[in-house]
Amino acid sequence: QVQLVESGGGLVQPGGSLRLSCAASGSIFSIYFMGWYRQIPGKQRELVAGITNGGTTNYADSVKGRFTISTDNAKITVYLQMNSLKPEDTAVYYCNFRTLRGGYYWGQGTQVTVSS
Repeated sequence: QVQLVESGGGLVQPGGSLRLSCAASGSIFSIYFMGWYRQIPGKQRELVAGITNGGTTNYADSVKGRFTISTDNAKITVYLQMNSLKPEDTAVYYCNFRTLRGGYYWGQGTQVTVSS
């Protein structure tokens, strides 16, 4: 059974940084996309950043220039480096892996709170 385990959330002051990690365990093959979403109560989950197995990245306009998505060499861990954090970045962050075999996996979510 595939599990995605997230870590790295927490409380940070405006202007600060956090690094989120998401590691896959279990048998997972042919990952073609890894991404980070976020959700605040009452709103839809939104894509923050994504990266394909070919290394192509995309970012929400609201985080461009501040957030960076990357993977490890084995491409089973995805990171989200978040700099210059703003209060509006406060949300629960979820990682998402997709496979060529139709697998669609979510992490458990990690809370990021940006507040002074």
